[in-house]
This record gives sequence, C-alpha cells and structure tokens, in this order.
Amino acid sequence: MTSKPSEFRRKNGRAFSALRPISFQTGFSAYPEGSVLIKQGNTHVLCNVSVEQGVPAWMVAQNLKGGWITAEYAMLPRATHQRSPRETSRPNSRSQEIRRLIGRSLRAGFHLDLLPEITCTVDCDVLQADGGTRTAAVTGGYVAMLLALSHSLPGDRKLSDVVISQIAAVSVGLQQGQILLDLDYDEDRAVDADVNIVMDNADAFIEIQGTAEKGSIPRTVFDSILDSAQSGIEQLFEAQLVCLAAQGIEFDS
Repeated sequence: MTSKPSEFRRKNGRAFSALRPISFQTGFSAYPEGSVLIKQGNTHVLCNVSVEQGVPAWMVAQNLKGGWITAEYAMLPRATHQRSPRETSRPNSRSQEIRRLIGRSLRAGFHLDLLPEITCTVDCDVLQADGGTRTAAVTGGYVAMLLALSHSLPGDRKLSDVVISQIAAVSVGLQQGQILLDLDYDEDRAVDADVNIVMDNADAFIEIQGTAEKGSIPRTVFDSILDSAQSGIEQLFEAQLVCLAAQGIEFDS
C-alpha cells in the first residue's frame, strides 16, 4: 500500500509500524497459579490465572473429557482519566464482550481435551488504561496460562503436550490513509478505522474485530492492516518467549 503523506506524528516519535514498549512482570500476585502484569505503553493489565479442580456442569452433562479455560475482565474505577463505577452486580456489556473474546482466544491455544479435569479462570483486571486493553489481556493472559499449567499438569503430561500454539493480539488503526500499529487511547478516538486482531504463531487468524468509523475500508487497505498486525504480533511472540524462558519454560509450539 502506498500511503499519502501523513499530516500527523505519533507521540514520542513512535514509528507508525512500531509497538509501544512492552514488558511482562511475572509473579505479580503471590497466590494465583499464574500471575502476569503486562505493560504495553501506559496500558497495564494484571492477568491472574486460578486453577480449580473440576469442570463446568455443562461439560459433565455432555460427558466431555478434558479441562476448560474461561476469562473475566474488569477495569478498575480509576484506570481511566475519570472514575467509572465498579461492576458490582454484573459486568457491563463491554466487559462481557471482552471477556468472551479473551476466553475464545486463549482456548484456541490449548488442547482442552488433553487437560486434566480442571477449570482455568483468567482474571484480567485493567489497572491503567491507555488503549488496547483487550489485546494486552489476551497477550498477557496467554503467558499467565503457561505459568499456571507449568505446575498444574499431572506428572505424565508435559506442557508441550497440551499447547497448540502461541496466542497474542494487537490493535491496528487507519488515519488519513496511514496504518498505525498498536493504538493508544488518543489514537483510538481519532482513527478512521479500528481493528483488533488475534493470531497464533502459525500465521492464522483467530479473531478479527473491526469497525470503519468513517466511511469504509478498501480490501487492499484491509490486507495491509492485517499485514501490520501480523508484524506486530510476531514481535509480541518473541517477547512472550523471552519472558517464559526466564521462568524456565521452553517448548516447541
């Protein structure tokens, strides 16, 4: 794609094709089986995985073997510029949509039928939001899942037995004909199109959520958006592997 000259610049001189700085802090919480604080720019999401014996009743009723992975998502009241109410009774519609996205995305990375009869709940709590909270939750939640499973599998089963692939996600925007990788909040509000993309490390797409905020997206431009996402996600995969290797977790996914 040939872009027309851009009339804007990104914060801190970040290239249009560059990710924000990313880091994973493992063991952030003491008690979960897997705990990761992912920081992607000024977006900070705490991903805690709890592993409990047993599976949902619907799996038992259908006589399904293996385990289950589910997710929860919430934003702390002052994760944003203004306080938002706590979701005390039930999640709002946005939170429900995002937790389903996270759950679907993470389940795609594991052989559920080869897991023991356990339920892994991935709690993703946004401590600070600056765009891309759902994609950061997917990327950090995957690392937390591996940490949790690394010491939750029976002795005759290796982590590599239950892993299908790496999973990561990123947002991509289109503004003034220019493709922007990994949107922050200000960019997210201004772009002409916003797409959240989840991929595995076999270059396959797991989920694409996209909206043309203004007008429409030509097919050739959308292909370029996917290319940008793939490039960014490949970098996220590398960051995941570095983090996991530091924890003594290495596998061929």
